[in-house]
Formats: sequence, structure tokens, C-alpha cells
Amino acid sequence: MRSPFHLVEKSPWPFLCSISVVCVAVGLVEWMSGGSLHLLVFSWLLLVMVLCQWLRDVVRESDQGWHTSYVASNIRFGMVLFILSEFFFFFSFFWAFFSCSLVPDVEVGGVWPPVGIMPLNVFSIPLLGSAVLLGSGVTATWCHHAVMSGNREEAIYGLVMTIFLGFYFTFLQVLEYTGCTFTIADSVYGSLFYVMTGFHGVHVIVGSVMLLVGLFRLVNHGFSSVRHLGLEVSIWYWHFVDVVWIFLYLCVYWWGGGV
Repeated sequence: MRSPFHLVEKSPWPFLCSISVVCVAVGLVEWMSGGSLHLLVFSWLLLVMVLCQWLRDVVRESDQGWHTSYVASNIRFGMVLFILSEFFFFFSFFWAFFSCSLVPDVEVGGVWPPVGIMPLNVFSIPLLGSAVLLGSGVTATWCHHAVMSGNREEAIYGLVMTIFLGFYFTFLQVLEYTGCTFTIADSVYGSLFYVMTGFHGVHVIVGSVMLLVGLFRLVNHGFSSVRHLGLEVSIWYWHFVDVVWIFLYLCVYWWGGGV
């Protein structure tokens, strides 16, 4: 009798993914310190290759029927725990932000934003980015409901729009960084601003890639109204990214920017 549980085979992808992520971090620091781009480019290529192979194996397991109802339930629970860990990850940054902003030290002039810092206009690119990201949450929900109702064509439209808005938000964030008058080295405000928004941007890119994989499977009839686990957890993650941005916009841009 076949067991409802699935024990995955030994895989090199988690180890190689960890190595490539460390190389990306080291390459990024080297490039920002005035070094070459060779390590950063190589490590990014290695990371993309590893992720493609890893996702291929996961999709293959699903297509072979290994993701039974028991396995799917555990995957959903694992995704909930992962999102919870990401919540505490960002919570630590918000804790540091309010610790510095509510009682500013004399080193920053005793005021917030610190003396010499010119915050971004909250009603310009940040507001547009907020509208774009919240709109992507609406289209992601549209896609999810379309999949559950068996409307594949509408689901594809909704997912394409979500991915487009996600990459457009990333473009707006890059545009925002180029227009900043302060850097990551400009007091605690610059450090917190770039770390918080930068990590959120990384999460947006990761979520966009997850949705791209879901789009590929959706176009190739990889999902049905009752079996769409990969797309479902990707949309959960995307909604988490939306919620984090709402707090970032209200706390860092609006309140923290001295509006």
C-alpha cells in the first residue's frame, strides 16, 4: 500500500543554494566597496541555475502525484511558518526604526528625520509604488479565484498583470533610489531606510519569480481548480509582501519622513 507521505530524495540544491546566496552577499559587498562585478555576476548566475533546477524537481514531484493531501497540508503549514518567520524578520527592523525615531539621540540632532537628511516626497514615487503594489494584490486575488472556479483564461490574465505590476514596482524602487539625496552611510536613517526597503525589494523579486513559475505551469495546464498548491502559496507570499509595504509606507515614508 502506498504511503500518503513523501520523503524527498537526497538533493544538492539546498546546499548549492546556500553557497550561491553567500557568494551573492560577498560579491555585493565587494562591488559596493569599489571592487569588480565578476563574483557578483557569477554568483547570481549560479543562484538562478540552482533555483531553476530545484523548482524543476519540485514541479516534477507534483506532476508525479507525490503531493498528496497530507503532503499538501504540510506544505501549507510550512509556508505559514515561513511567512511567520519573515514577519519577525521585518518586525526586528521596525523595532530598530521606532527605537531610533521615537527618542532620537543627540548624534542625529535630537530630531527625526536627522539633521541634514532630506526625506523623499511621500506623495511622489512612493505613493505610485504603493498603488501599483496594492493593485497587484487585487489582480493576484482575481487570479486565485479564477483558478478555483476553473476559469483558466482569466487566471492567466490576472497572473500576468500581477507579475507585470510586481516588476514595475521594482523599477519604481530603483528609480526612487537614484533620486535619493542620502545614502546608506548617512546616519541611522539612511541605514534603516535602505535596509528595510531593500530587503522588501528582494522579497518582491522573489515573489515575482514564484509567480512566474506559477504562470509557466498555469499556461501548460499544470493547475486545476482543486490542485493549485504552488500558485496558492505563492499568492499567500505576495499578499504578505503587500502588507509589509503598507507598514513601510505609513511608518518609514509618511510618519518617519516628517509629514
